Amino acid sequence: MSSDSIQTRFVDEIKLRAYDDRYIDKNEEREILQIAIQQGIGIDAARSDLARVCEQNGYVLESALMAQIRTQAETSVASTGHLDRDAFDRIFTDAKAAAAGRKNDRELKKIAILVIEDAGLNRVKTGWFTDWYGAIKRELGMG
Repeated sequence: MSSDSIQTRFVDEIKLRAYDDRYIDKNEEREILQIAIQQGIGIDAARSDLARVCEQNGYVLESALMAQIRTQAETSVASTGHLDRDAFDRIFTDAKAAAAGRKNDRELKKIAILVIEDAGLNRVKTGWFTDWYGAIKRELGMG
């Protein structure tokens, strides 16, 4: 199958799965990648084609959003040794811009917390009388 026909097929599969919200979650991404593998495309080529098609057509790819959050959290923790409230707010603001209104604030904060904890980056700096990270988790029903 040629690259153009694969890209056309990706666009069709994306439109079928993300027509209403223009957001490709991990399950939808897996389904689309399985179709590409069945067509004889390598996983790395399929991922890069999917990312390119999503970017060209204005779809948000959840795995790309999660990778962005993880990279920013890793950078913050590497430079200061912990994650502070300002760094979390920057990560959240950048994720909100990347999501382009496809996810609400609550969902984005949940995604950010899950990524931070999965990566083991939840070493947070708290104030004397406040635990901002714990408060966010409680607010989201995660802690």
